[in-house]
This record gives sequence, structure tokens and C-alpha cells, in this order.
Amino acid sequence: MQISIQGLFETHLTVRNLATSLAFYRDVVGLELAYLVPDRAAAFFWIGGRGQAMLGLWEVGDAPSGMRLHLAFTSTVEQILTAPSALISSDVVPKGFYGEPVEEPIVIGWMPALSLYFTDPDGHLLEYLAMLPQEPCPEVGIVPYSQWQLK
Repeated sequence: MQISIQGLFETHLTVRNLATSLAFYRDVVGLELAYLVPDRAAAFFWIGGRGQAMLGLWEVGDAPSGMRLHLAFTSTVEQILTAPSALISSDVVPKGFYGEPVEEPIVIGWMPALSLYFTDPDGHLLEYLAMLPQEPCPEVGIVPYSQWQLK
């Protein structure tokens, strides 16, 4: 069974200086800052308004790219809930936010979004993502979907 992809939700860029790039994408390009993670030198911007699409910026300084390429595909909650078994049936390991194998999707509380990661044959990080209708809850962090439903 294939998961229905409705569009590209997010992409990420590595940058030399997060502060410089933050100012550029906010003040020049005009994107809305969604979330800043200073301890990871990362920033996320909404594209087209909250929950429509996102750009992530990750500071790597002058070193070669410190992260693999990452794409997130927009899908539906229903499709993502079935995605772990669909991936497993194709010999692909479903993963959580930190790359750990999971049996269910996770929720990224600050957005909030339902998410499931996996890698392609070249190791690129791919993600199925669906925005959830609830209000953002950053203090929840990143939790399994079953735990999010209990909140």
C-alpha cells in the first residue's frame, strides 16, 4: 500500500551563520518565523502561513554539510497512521524524530504535526507530515501519537 502524497511540506537548508540567514529569510524574503531552537542552531519559517509549508535552517558554519538532505511530504492523518505498516511491508524502517525505530507516528508539539520519518536507499531523511487541528503545545515536546491523544 502506498501513502498518498499531497505535496511537499518542508525542506531544509544548511547555513553558515544562523543569525544572518534568520534576518535574510525574515526581513528580505518576508517569511514568518515559526520556531527558533538556539541550542541546536536551527530556525523554522512558515511559508504561505502557519501550517502550509515550512523552511528549516541549520547552522553548520564553514564545515561541509552537517546533515543529510531532508524532505517532508504532506499527507493526511489517516494515511500517516497507516504508514508504519506500509513501510514495514516494503522493508523500510519507520523512524521517530531522533532516528529511532517506531511503531507509530510521533507528534511535534510546537506545530503541532503528526510525523513519521524514514530513509531512502541513499540515506536521505524523508518524512510524512500532516498538520493537526489542535493548538500548538511546545511544552509537550515530541511524543508518540498515542501519548498526544491523552493530553
